[in-house]
Amino acid sequence: MKNNPIIFVMTIIMLLISNMVAGQSNRAHEMTFFVTSTTQNGNLGGLEGADAICQKLASAAGAGQHTWRAYLSTHGTQSTPAVNARDRIGNGPWYNAEGVMIAASLVDLHGDIQRDSNLIYRETALTERGELVNGRVRPEGTGNEHDIITGSDSHGRAFPPGTTSAGNNLTCNNWTYDGSDGSAMIGHHDRLSGWNTSWNSSHATRGCSLDDFRSTGGAGRFYCFATDQK
Repeated sequence: MKNNPIIFVMTIIMLLISNMVAGQSNRAHEMTFFVTSTTQNGNLGGLEGADAICQKLASAAGAGQHTWRAYLSTHGTQSTPAVNARDRIGNGPWYNAEGVMIAASLVDLHGDIQRDSNLIYRETALTERGELVNGRVRPEGTGNEHDIITGSDSHGRAFPPGTTSAGNNLTCNNWTYDGSDGSAMIGHHDRLSGWNTSWNSSHATRGCSLDDFRSTGGAGRFYCFATDQK
């Protein structure tokens, strides 16, 4: 039987990440980053609604003292400018629910100077409850949910008009739409893909309903960051 190269690469990554996490994880830092434990369609109630989801989940996990923002971009319209996800989340550093630093700064988070400078992988991109999110490597009989909606390019910015075949609306109409004729840009929290392993900008969804998200390996989850890191 042939070896699966994806499983082999993932095993090596898991060993490396486990060693790094073991050296960091002492819960000395408050949680300031998580992936939502809840799933939803593309109609989040806009950025305000998405932020409220982050704040509610963080509060339930005992981290409501921070101000939380969803890592989502919106495209510009004739009356409103575009919003970049990276401009909404503060300056870092950010720590997951286990106290592991996933990025020291915006520069490291987005690889502005050196690519792959953050520590976002399946083992570290935990929910606010400290739980793993299913990726390509997952328990038997469960679905892949590694598509994390962002509406962003790899630098955390909104797409300018005409950048893609879907125009610049890779945000489910600025997170207010759940129809199957929309789309959203997603990233892969487990950094596994057949062609693009970006954590925040890998490919577009086939629609904006929860079923559409699931058809490409997602569940409408998104990243939440605290803007007031301590």
